[in-house]
Amino acid sequence: MTSENPTATGRVCNYPGCTQPVAEHVGPGRPPEYCEGRGHTKVTAWRERRRLASAAAGTPAAADTDRPVTHARVTGAELLRLLRAEADRVEGIAGQLRDAVTTLTDPTAAEAEVEAARAAAEQRAAAAEARAAAAEQRAAEEGQWRAEADAAAEEMAGQLAAAEQRAGQAGEARAQAETGRDAAVRQASEDAAARIAAAEAKRDAAIGQARDEAAGRVAVAEAERDQARADAGQAAEGTRLAEQETAAARAAACAARDETRRVRDDAEKTLAGFRAEAAAELAAVRTDLRARAERAEDQADAYRAELDQMRAHTSPGDTAAASPTPQRGNRPARP
Repeated sequence: MTSENPTATGRVCNYPGCTQPVAEHVGPGRPPEYCEGRGHTKVTAWRERRRLASAAAGTPAAADTDRPVTHARVTGAELLRLLRAEADRVEGIAGQLRDAVTTLTDPTAAEAEVEAARAAAEQRAAAAEARAAAAEQRAAEEGQWRAEADAAAEEMAGQLAAAEQRAGQAGEARAQAETGRDAAVRQASEDAAARIAAAEAKRDAAIGQARDEAAGRVAVAEAERDQARADAGQAAEGTRLAEQETAAARAAACAARDETRRVRDDAEKTLAGFRAEAAAELAAVRTDLRARAERAEDQADAYRAELDQMRAHTSPGDTAAASPTPQRGNRPARP
C-alpha cells in the first residue's frame, strides 16, 4: 500500500498494514480509529487480523461472521463437547479452544460484533425509513386518487341526472306523441264512420227514390193498360171498330209492357249507378282513412326515432335499462 502522512495527532488507521490517517473527528462521541474510503472498519480489521494469524500459524482461516463473540461462544461449547468425547484429538481441540477463548477475551472482536450489529441496525433503520417514505408517498398518491375519484363520481352523478332528465323529457314527448297519434286515429275513424253512414244514407235514399219512381211508372203503365182494356171492351160494339180498337189496345198493351220494361231497366241502371257511386265514395273514404292512419304511424315512428336518438346519447347502463322501441316492421296488419 502507498503511505501518506498521518494527521497532526499522529494517529493512523488500526487496520492491519494500513498507514493512512484516521478519519477526521466530527461531532461528539468516540474518535474514529480507521481511515475513510477503503472499507476499513472494526469488522474488516478483525477479520484481517484473524486471517493474518491463521496464515502465520499455518492453519486454515476461520469463516467470516458478523457475530464473532456469539460464534466463538457456540464454537467453544462444541469444542468442549468434542474434547470430552475424543481424547485422541485433545491437542487440536485445545488449540481451537484457545483460539475461541482468545476471541472471547479479545475486546476488538466484541467491538467488531457490536459494529456489525450497529451497521445491520442502521441498514434496517434506513430500509424502514425508505419504506415509511414510500408509504407516505403512496398515501399522498392515494389521497390524490381519492380526490380525483370523488370529482369523477360527482361529474358522473351530474351526467346521470342530466341523462335522467333527458329520458323524462323523452318519455313525456313519447306520451304526447302517442296521445296525438291515438287522437288522430280516433278522429280519422270517427270521420270515416260518419262518411260511411252518410254514404249509406244517401245510397238508401237514392234506392228508395228509384223504387218509388219505378213503382209510379209501373202504376201509370198499368193504368194505361187498364184504360186500353176498357176501351177495347167498349169497342166491342162494332166488329171493325172492335178489331181496330182491340189491335190498338194490344199495341197500347205492348207499348205499356215495353214502357214498363224500359222503366224497370232505367230504375235498375239508376240503382246500379247509385251503388257504384256509393262504393266509390266508400273506397275513397277508406283510402283517406288509411292515409291518415299511415301519417299518424309515421309521425309516431319519427317520435320513436327521436326517443331512440336521445337514449343513444345517455350512458350504457341507462340505455340497457330502457325498453326497446318497437320497429316499423312489427306493426299489426291493417285491415
